[in-house]
Amino acid sequence: MDAAIQDKSFQFAIRIVNLCKYLQQEQKEFILSKQLVRSGTSIGANVAEAQQAQSKPDFIHKMNIALKEVCETDYWLRLLYATNYLTEKEYESIISDCTETGKLLTAIVKSAKN
Repeated sequence: MDAAIQDKSFQFAIRIVNLCKYLQQEQKEFILSKQLVRSGTSIGANVAEAQQAQSKPDFIHKMNIALKEVCETDYWLRLLYATNYLTEKEYESIISDCTETGKLLTAIVKSAKN
């Protein structure tokens, strides 16, 4: 498997955990941040699980789940920005990581299907 996605998804999970700590401690926001931490850390967990896939279809399935989690994470980040929990600078910084992770997963899934 592509080591880049393993590292990227793990580093993204760290950013998500730190963002959620900030949201809870500084912004006193607890509901959306819990959703965000679940989806944002699930990306890397599914990528890690895919390493032990029992078959190519199993690998593709796990990577597709990771991709769905990217989409959900994108949603929560957009909502946090739209409700002023994130500044534009904070949002732009983390959404670009989210988008890059999604693009990388999309390329891996497409490649695995061929």
